[in-house]
Order: sequence, then structure tokens, then C-alpha cells
Amino acid sequence: MIRFLTAGESHGKSLSVIIEGFPSNLPVDTDSINNDLRRRQSGYGRGGRMKIEKDRIEILSGIRFGRTLGSPVSLLIKNNDWENWTEKMAHEGNGEGVEKVTIPRPGHADLVGVQKYAFNDIRNSIERSSARETAARVAAGSFAKELLKQFGIKVVSFVESIGGIDSPQNFTSAILENRMTGEEIVKLSATADESELRVGDKSQEEKIIELIKETKKSGDTLGGVFTTVALNMPAGLGSFMHYDRRLDAKIASAFLSINAVKGVEIGNAFENAGKPGSRVHDEIIVKNGIPERSTNRAGGTEGGVSTGMPLVVRAAMKPISTLMMPLKSINLATMEGIEARRERSDFVAVPACSVIGEAMLAWVIAEEMVIKFGGDSIGEMIRNYNSYMAETGINIKNNFTEASDEN
Repeated sequence: MIRFLTAGESHGKSLSVIIEGFPSNLPVDTDSINNDLRRRQSGYGRGGRMKIEKDRIEILSGIRFGRTLGSPVSLLIKNNDWENWTEKMAHEGNGEGVEKVTIPRPGHADLVGVQKYAFNDIRNSIERSSARETAARVAAGSFAKELLKQFGIKVVSFVESIGGIDSPQNFTSAILENRMTGEEIVKLSATADESELRVGDKSQEEKIIELIKETKKSGDTLGGVFTTVALNMPAGLGSFMHYDRRLDAKIASAFLSINAVKGVEIGNAFENAGKPGSRVHDEIIVKNGIPERSTNRAGGTEGGVSTGMPLVVRAAMKPISTLMMPLKSINLATMEGIEARRERSDFVAVPACSVIGEAMLAWVIAEEMVIKFGGDSIGEMIRNYNSYMAETGINIKNNFTEASDEN
């Protein structure tokens, strides 16, 4: 098992992450990790915080000369904004003279936080529930990508829609119907990286930017849908033997843990629910002597196990909770009605969320790879993987031939 633990507050000194369980001798490209952190910060409609922070990792332990030692890896991401918050977020003292936040924002963790943890200042809820924490998660997920590179597995993403504006090209449908090759999917993600909104359609981008401008003027926010794809997957990750070991269950949990993500589907789940089975299930064919699917409407899993087809995950992000034209709320100090508090925030964060989605999907796959092929060193793990991949097709045929002979 691999695991990671993040620590830190939105306006604290720094964010940190401890990563455990990776094999030794794994090459780690810090530039690649820092590039993912940069991608998380980009996008049209982001708030002023992105002008302050320039996220980069500082390695504290677990790596020597660019390779893992097999011991826990600890990474640090400094918060430049800490300089402006040293008094409000001081680690010592009693907070005397610091204004308490008493007005919760609808849709945020403000109210549930003070109810659950008995805080008398909503600032305590705001700081840890903030999406700033996802910078540490992206670092962990990007670290997981370093493991997946050794097996040719790529995790990419793109924004499908913002504010209900979709592309007529319907890229996700094309992927699920096997109308796009792996190279074309990678190219689509690269094209998305060149877009301020991480979309693959220039005409769609122009329409969304106009909508964002109108939305900002009215003091409102927007959400959207993004698609994450894992390519070159092996069959056999996950298990249907126990409910908590199903691959799709782990994926859904990982995506729903992302701030503001309220819906997840693997493949064409919601659309398939309204169709007959004959138009839903992926027919099985033989390709290069190995069973394969003619389409990928299931999104790369069957029975909680990876099929070897691309993993395709769509996630819906709700609009940002902080509005410049606030909704109604109450002042918890007086229990009187009042407008919700304004807090520095983004207007749109779907592009950033798609990068976080990559990180979480990469982590789940890396965990399953370690469970199935794990070894103490990356060399041992690669040997286990190569042996499994070389024998998979042969074993299926031999197993059924032997069973037929016995009968």
C-alpha cells in the first residue's frame, strides 16, 4: 500500500505532504512535479491569490541523487501569502485583537466546520477546507505519475464544459466510442494545456470567456465538467472480491474528495442508464491474440476491475461558494440575518480542478499497481509487471484449453 498525508492551512507558513510506500530507485523528475503545480494555478477566472503564489516543491527527505530511497518522502510547498497573515494565523498567543469570522458562506464548509469542531471563529474552518490544500495533493499525484511513467501509463485531462457550454465535438463521447487513438487523446490534453480554460475547442473557449466576463460583472461564479483519462492501462487492477477493493469505488472516492466536486461517472454511466443494454455494453473481440472491447462505454472497468481499455472519468464541479453578490446567511454571534461574507476567491476553477483530477486518478492507479506488482525496488516491480503482461494472453488461452482437455 502507498499513502500520502497532507498538512497545512491556506494562509499558514506552508503546505507539506508525506508520501510512503513507493519502491526504491524510482527516478523522480522534480521539474515535472513543479509543472503540474504550475498547471493547477493557471486558468482564466482565477483569483488574486494566483498572482502571489508560485508553487514549487522543496524535497525534505526520501530522495537522493534523483531517486527514491524506499523511505518516506516529504515535500514542502511554501505559502508566499503567509507574510500577510502572520498575525491572523499566528501559532502562539490567544488571538486577542484579531477579528473573528462569524458569518458563514452558503455552500462552503464554514457552518458545518464550526458545528462539528466547536470553533468560535469560522477562520478555523476556512483555512483547512480551502482548496489551497490541493496543491499538496497535486504534488503527491504528480509523484505517482513518476511511478506510472515506468509502465507507460499516462494520465491526462481536459475541461468538457463550463457554465453549461459544451463543445460540439464531444471529445468524451469520441473517446468512449473508440473514435480517438491514445496519441489523439494525449494531443487533446496538450491542446487543452495551451488554452486558458483547458478546453480542446477554440470556439468553445471564446464563448466561455464571454460568459465568465458577464458572470464576474454580476458577482456570480461558475462550475463545470472535466474529463480525466488514463492510457495504456493493464487489465486486472482492482478486485470484485471485496466492496472496498473495487477500482471504480476507489476512483469515485478519490474524485469526490476534491473540493467542490459533487458528481463522478466512469464511462457513459448516466447516459447509459437510459438506454437498453444492447446499446450500452462493450462487445468483446480478439486483437493481437488477446480479448479486447470494440468500444469503451464502461470507461475502462468491469466488475470493479480494469479492463485494459482507457480509464475515462468525468467529474462535475459546482460553482465556487464565495460570491461577490452574496446570498443570504446569518451572523452566528447574533443569529440575525445578514449577507454572506465575501472572501478572496476564484470565479471559475474548473481548469485547475481538472489537473487535481489527474493527480487523484494517478494516485489510485499507482496504489493499485503497487498492490498487484509491488516490490522493494522499481526494478523488481517492473519485472513482476513484465512477467504478468507477457503471460496474460497466453494464460487465458491455456487455462481454457486445459479445462477443455480435462473435461
